[in-house]
Amino acid sequence: VQLVESGGGLVQAGGSLRLSCAASGFLFDYYSIGWFRQAPGRAREGVSCISILNGRTFYVDSVKGRFTISTDNANNVVYLQMNSLKPEDTGVYYCAAAGDFDNTMSAVQDPQGHAMEYWGKGTLITVSS
Repeated sequence: VQLVESGGGLVQAGGSLRLSCAASGFLFDYYSIGWFRQAPGRAREGVSCISILNGRTFYVDSVKGRFTISTDNANNVVYLQMNSLKPEDTGVYYCAAAGDFDNTMSAVQDPQGHAMEYWGKGTLITVSS
């Protein structure tokens, strides 16, 4: 099983980035993918998630209206389009997979309280002010 994030980098506040999460080694169509982030010295927090099966999505309040999660099912890739970036969006962004959307959504809302099955190694985003 592999989840590989890409697309991170340095961007100025107000700018945009698109992250990719390439998945392999499991039945992608039957899983949900979540995006999480961890800023230096802070606990990991959830950002968004999507059900590959039915396209259902969820966003935490801090990114609603700025971030969009989407999938390329043919290529087993999940994207996170991030617009209007803020310095507080800085951190390492991880994608993770779980077989149940409700569990994935719970994990995004409470990462410390709910487990995901598979994790990527993360990609760093730095938003400068």
